Amino acid sequence: MQNREIIVVGGGMVGALTALLLAQQGFVIHLIEKSPVQVPDEDSPFDLRVSAFSAQSQNLLAQTGVWKNLPENRLCAYQGLQTWEAGSHKLIFDSTELGMDSLGYIAENRWIQAVLWQALKELDNVIFYNNCALLAIHNHSDSVSAVLDNQQQINAELLVACDGANSACRAMMNIGVSAWGYRQQCMLINLKTDCEQQNITWQEFRETGPCAFLPLAENNASLVWYHSPEKIKQLTSLNNLQLKKQIQLQFPKLNFDFEVVDKGAFPLTRRHAQQYSKGRVVLLGDAAHTINPLAGQGVNLGFKDVQCLVELLVHSSDLPIDKLLQRYALQRKPHNLLMQSAMDLFYVGSKSELSIVRMFRKAVLFGAQNSGQLKNRVMKYAMGL
Repeated sequence: MQNREIIVVGGGMVGALTALLLAQQGFVIHLIEKSPVQVPDEDSPFDLRVSAFSAQSQNLLAQTGVWKNLPENRLCAYQGLQTWEAGSHKLIFDSTELGMDSLGYIAENRWIQAVLWQALKELDNVIFYNNCALLAIHNHSDSVSAVLDNQQQINAELLVACDGANSACRAMMNIGVSAWGYRQQCMLINLKTDCEQQNITWQEFRETGPCAFLPLAENNASLVWYHSPEKIKQLTSLNNLQLKKQIQLQFPKLNFDFEVVDKGAFPLTRRHAQQYSKGRVVLLGDAAHTINPLAGQGVNLGFKDVQCLVELLVHSSDLPIDKLLQRYALQRKPHNLLMQSAMDLFYVGSKSELSIVRMFRKAVLFGAQNSGQLKNRVMKYAMGL
C-alpha cells in the first residue's frame, strides 16, 4: 500500500477512523478538516453529543489502538437495554444472556474524535489540511483532485467524503438524496444525578414520540425527548430549574434526584444518497445516509461503511477503482436502506393512535420478549456480532 494516496474530507469520527485505518495500512492520507480538533478536558462537563457504540464499533476502535486511550471516567458500559410502551410488557436485553460483559459503551463523540486524531498525528504518512475548506473536486480517468480555499490542489487515486449530512462533496458531485423530515424534533438533556453510575439504557414509546435514558460515566446521564417542534421550542426556552420540573411532570419516572446541566435540540431528518460514489469520489457515514436516532445506530452504520471500504481497499486492491466502489455500494447500500426503513416503520408505528395498531405493538413486544434465542440473535445482529 506504500505511496498510494487517498484524500479524506472530514475529520469527524467516521473520517478520522477511515484515515487512521488506511494510514496504518501504509496509504498516504491527505486529511482535510476545516475545524480544529481539540482534546477535551477530562474534568469538563459531558458534551450533549454522545453515541452508543456497539461491540463491532468498539472492536474497530480497539483495532486501531485508540480505545485504550479513552479516559475511564468518560466511558459508560451498559449491560441492559429495555424498551416498552405504557401498559405493555418490557422488552429486555441483558448482556449476561449473551455471555458478554456489556452490550456496548456510551461515550462522547468529541472524545472518540480526539483520540483518533492523537493517533493520526503520530503517523508520518498523514498530511493535515486544517482550517481549510474544499472549493472544488475534479474527477479524472486515473485520479481525483481536490482544490482548497487557499488554492492548494491535492491529487490522489480516491477521495473519501466523510463530511456529514450536509456534505459539500456530495453536492459538488451532484449526487441526489432522498430525504424527508419527521415533523418532530429531538431534545438532548444532560443530567447530574444523586446516584452511582447506571448500567441500563431504556426507551419508552409514546404517541408524542419516544423518551429515552442513556447512562453516562459516573453519576451523569442523558435524556432524549422526542416531541413536536412547538413543544421542544417551549422546553428549550426554560431555564434548567424549570426544565427539571417539566421532566418530573411529563417525562417517564426517574428513580433518582438530579440537576439539569445542559440541553439542546435538533430536527429529525432522513437522508439517503441516490448513489454512493461517482467517479473516484465515495460517500461514507452521514454523507451517504442519516437515520432516525431511535435505536442509536447512526455512528455504528457509519463505522460499518468504514470497515467495508477499508477491507476492500486492502484485500481487493487488484480491482479497478470503479469496480471496487461498485462492490462497496452493493454491500452497504441495501443494508443501510434496510436499517433506515426498519427504524421508520418502528417510529411511525410507535406514534399511531389506532387501537388495533396499539394492540399489535404490545403483542410484538410481548412476543419478542418471549422469543428465546431469536431475541438474542437480533441483539447480536445489532451489535455487529
